[in-house]
Amino acid sequence: MLSRTASSLYWLGRYVERADFIARLVEATVRLDVLSPRPAGEAAWASALAVTETDEAFAASNETLTQGHVARFLTLDGSHPGSIVRCLDMARNNARAVRTALTREAWTAINRAWLIFHSRSSPGGAAATLGLVDAVKTEARGFEGAIHRMLRNQTTWFIRLGQAVERADNTARLLDVKYHLLLPEGEQVGGIVDRDQWTTILQTVSAVTAYRWLYSEGLRPANVIDLLIARAEMPRSLAASVEEAVEILNLLAKRTGLHGEADRMARLRQTRLAKTRSGEVIAAGLHQYLQAFIAENDLLHMAIGRQFKFI
Repeated sequence: MLSRTASSLYWLGRYVERADFIARLVEATVRLDVLSPRPAGEAAWASALAVTETDEAFAASNETLTQGHVARFLTLDGSHPGSIVRCLDMARNNARAVRTALTREAWTAINRAWLIFHSRSSPGGAAATLGLVDAVKTEARGFEGAIHRMLRNQTTWFIRLGQAVERADNTARLLDVKYHLLLPEGEQVGGIVDRDQWTTILQTVSAVTAYRWLYSEGLRPANVIDLLIARAEMPRSLAASVEEAVEILNLLAKRTGLHGEADRMARLRQTRLAKTRSGEVIAAGLHQYLQAFIAENDLLHMAIGRQFKFI
């Protein structure tokens, strides 16, 4: 397979996964700000910008920090790489470059997601915004389902590798929301608003039912952290994403003969994460742990690019 083809497939996986994540993040923020018994207000939308690293770009737009402005910025503003429409545009461009390698179902899911934003200038109010991001999530799930029904070869492996790397980054950033999202003045840790925020994080990764299956003592922040970091049976956890990256790199090594720096980094990370205990992470500092993980994940991304000659 040509390196540019592999690169397009890898980035296709990353951009679709990123669009899905931003959609989930916007949904979570709307729920915290508008649908919560005690709205989180500006803090919720500031946290969404911080997590996607678009806070400086938003500040440069001179818009006020409101639900309408930030929701539009993260969904429909094509002037920066942190919006859903920009991610889908890049995903579609990469899909077009490898169109013959994709099934009709995979291409249709991407194209339908892209068409959702055609001639749209505003996400609308809270209900309309939730409908918009839900439509994006539906098409992202359709794309992922189509990929899993394709031939299991280099085409699907590079897409899945991109998804695994992006998903690890996204889950770490989503969990780090609680570092950026401050409790309103007068609210207590463990109170109604705090529980609302943790529940919303679980809803964002479709993990409410999984949490209830695995933990019997009710909602506890330590358990949410454990679920999203260390439980490999949870598909969006760091452990599951790390495990999937190792698996796919092994498959690519057997097929292509390319085995090197990325494989070693991925295996070392998997071994280290298997020994990680959530209690120790919390005691040492969750924010610091997640920031280190995000940085390491970026290094793995660069190593993948060098190993398969993307860069």
